[in-house]
Amino acid sequence: MAVTPLAFRDTTDGPRTTTAAPSARVLGATITCLGRWGLGKTTLDDIAREAGLSRATVYRLFPGGKDTVVRAAVDAELAAFEHGLAARLTGVGSLEEVLVTTLTYATRSMRDHEALQFLLAHEPDQVLPHLAFGNFDQVLAGAALIGGPWLQPHLGAEPAARAAEWVARIVLSYALSPSEFFDLGDDGDARTFTRTFLLPGLGKATDHG
Repeated sequence: MAVTPLAFRDTTDGPRTTTAAPSARVLGATITCLGRWGLGKTTLDDIAREAGLSRATVYRLFPGGKDTVVRAAVDAELAAFEHGLAARLTGVGSLEEVLVTTLTYATRSMRDHEALQFLLAHEPDQVLPHLAFGNFDQVLAGAALIGGPWLQPHLGAEPAARAAEWVARIVLSYALSPSEFFDLGDDGDARTFTRTFLLPGLGKATDHG
């Protein structure tokens, strides 16, 4: 199975707190193993060993084996990304700040996610198919669901969904093919990019509130 590129762990504040819940240990162990060996070489035994559990326990928690575990881990990473972004956007007032915060957080999350970067470097066939053709629609739909509500107060419902898709396209493009002109993980570059391109593109020439 292929892993969706929208699988993120919030690494910007350091490692995630370890939890004693067996299911959470399995999900965390899965991401660790993917970042260490990739999808093809990671086995259910590896995941169980990393989680400190038996293979039978992992099977009981996630019937279906490795594919089920990986899907659940991907979903958990996406939920962690959404939670982390929400924590940073809560209380942010202006459209400019929403865009800058989203650009920097999403870029850093992709760049600092060890499993995603390992897959891109060593098993790109597990990730890149999701960035083309019909599968990309799922990525954009997810971006609209996550980012749209934060843009809606400034743009309205339908424009907000389109803007969230646009931002997702930009983040993915710059993350997969870094530019010598802009590092969207850098606050200053992200602000310059937002003021030069995003705000004018959204019909907001200035927004410093």
